[in-house]
Amino acid sequence: MPSSFSTDPLVLLQSLLQCRSVTPADDGALSVAADALKGMGFEVTYLPFGPGESPTPNLYARLGRGAPFLCFAGHTDVVPPGDGWQYDPFAGQVQDGMVYGRGTADMKGGVACAVAAVARYVQENPSFPGSIAFLLTGDEEGPAQFGTRPVLEWMEERGEQPDFCLLGEPTNPQQLGDVIKIGRRGSLNAVITVTGVQGHVAYPHLAHNPIHPLVAILQDLVKHQLDSGNEWFAPSSLQITSIDVGNTATNVIPAQAQAKLNIRFNDQHSGKTLTEWLRSVVGHHASEATVGVSVSGEAFLTEPGEAVAQLSHAIESVTGRRPALDTGGGTSDARFIAHYMPVAEFGLVGATMHKRDEHVSIASLEELTRIYQAFINNFFGNN
Repeated sequence: MPSSFSTDPLVLLQSLLQCRSVTPADDGALSVAADALKGMGFEVTYLPFGPGESPTPNLYARLGRGAPFLCFAGHTDVVPPGDGWQYDPFAGQVQDGMVYGRGTADMKGGVACAVAAVARYVQENPSFPGSIAFLLTGDEEGPAQFGTRPVLEWMEERGEQPDFCLLGEPTNPQQLGDVIKIGRRGSLNAVITVTGVQGHVAYPHLAHNPIHPLVAILQDLVKHQLDSGNEWFAPSSLQITSIDVGNTATNVIPAQAQAKLNIRFNDQHSGKTLTEWLRSVVGHHASEATVGVSVSGEAFLTEPGEAVAQLSHAIESVTGRRPALDTGGGTSDARFIAHYMPVAEFGLVGATMHKRDEHVSIASLEELTRIYQAFINNFFGNN
């Protein structure tokens, strides 16, 4: 039977917060989750990936071998705390109904609630049908190269194929029950470099100014409407984030000009098609220019189906609010999970994530645990 420790999201969260798991460090955070899961009978596998003597820590745990198969996903790494906190960011201090610490919202709180919800469910349903798994990584806030993605590949090689995944990212902007994320926009970063010929501004015929074609390139890019959005996604957005020529003089034409941009794109595009478009526009104005592209994630959409409806009903049964289905915001590890199984995201209120004095209410921890437990009941047909 699960221990009282593993059924209490606050106590579990405080144990996680006391681990200084600033990416790429783990400091025992995954072991805290593993101990709670082992206490319920989960088979736990540690999956370190990456080079060197300190590879990225990851964890996969499974209970049961039947169908249906539900997976909870999340991360225990956090961003650096910064300065000026009212309370120790790694103590889990409770004050006036709030628990403070780096990762309370993003997303040790979500992990704690998921583990506690499963513990309560298993305690009430010791011979439940189907299987439950946890995929936890210590590499979400960092480069995300050796975390969720290789764990998913490992799972696929061994036939570990959940029917649905719930990722406990902090999806709610104001109150619990606001939003379920059923998709995310893709993200592309590009660096455009135009090379010219340095020279004196008084003798432009002896030089070639790279800024002029770069300005023309950027004008064409920003005036182009990528799309008008669709039922689930807002219009794609291109934003120039930097223009730099490294020139400290007023009388010198620089030899090189560079611009950086980001495109957040919906499912009407792919990283490949956008890269081709960028290179076409750049080549039209400056054939010698180079375009470096990095795609951190493709757009994806989980079509609302039975599992999303079950989650929505669970949220409404606990909070009295019908959540909106949304695809906005930044990227998450759901962009990797979506290639292997349907995935949705629902967690705590994210108003203080990555901020000084990050915190969540104790009441919201209990409420989210009840939502997750209700969803598990719905998923396995216990209601």
